[in-house]
Amino acid sequence: MITSERHHNILQQLKKQQFIKVQDLVEQLQTSESTIRRDLATLEKEHLLKREHGGATRLEVIQEESSMLEKAVQHIHEKQQIASLAANLIQDKECIYLDAGSTIRQMIPFIKAKQITVVTNGLNHVPPLLENGIDTYVLGGKAKAATEAMVGNTALAQQQTYQFDKVFLWMNGIHTEFGFTTADPEEAALKRSAIQQGLETFVLADDSKFGVITFSKVEDLQKATILTNVKSEPYAAQYKTLTTVKVAKT
Repeated sequence: MITSERHHNILQQLKKQQFIKVQDLVEQLQTSESTIRRDLATLEKEHLLKREHGGATRLEVIQEESSMLEKAVQHIHEKQQIASLAANLIQDKECIYLDAGSTIRQMIPFIKAKQITVVTNGLNHVPPLLENGIDTYVLGGKAKAATEAMVGNTALAQQQTYQFDKVFLWMNGIHTEFGFTTADPEEAALKRSAIQQGLETFVLADDSKFGVITFSKVEDLQKATILTNVKSEPYAAQYKTLTTVKVAKT
């Protein structure tokens, strides 16, 4: 098999899965380990993948943001599992920050019985929070249509007047080298500020977010605990060396 064909096959494998092992490629492409490692090095230089211990991960840079409606129906079962795990970490009398986002919204039914105060920039969080009798403060500023989030300098300034016991965020991407990322620099600034204002920070992320890079960096992985449904990703151990990872029960 010629080099271009091997490269095509490697990239096709990465479209199907987030991590591929060197040994699996050796068997599938019937070539030597040294050849596969050279192929991976070449593809990494072309910014088509990221080499990891024992293989490679998909390297995605995403700039477009899905709408809240689109996100609400994606990975719904996984989001509910993660949201339940997150809600169980909250204690009565705490002040918490709920980031805008469909996964974060799934937390609200699980926290309705708790005596807490919530600060949020998520517009669509407000009705269910109020319906469940939760004391709620909403950040002002510019309303962003795609994510139904309040963003901008006004929201940022207001957020920085609060202190949070726990901060719950969502991210577009989680990557061992590039950390936590999101598509919008204004949303990234709010998330970064929330981390600074909180005693503990948790990032809620289903398995589709791992190995993904988006436009704006928020923080390095060690700044937050990851709450996820991922149990046995081939490269999960690499994330656990960089931060705490808690897995929701299925």
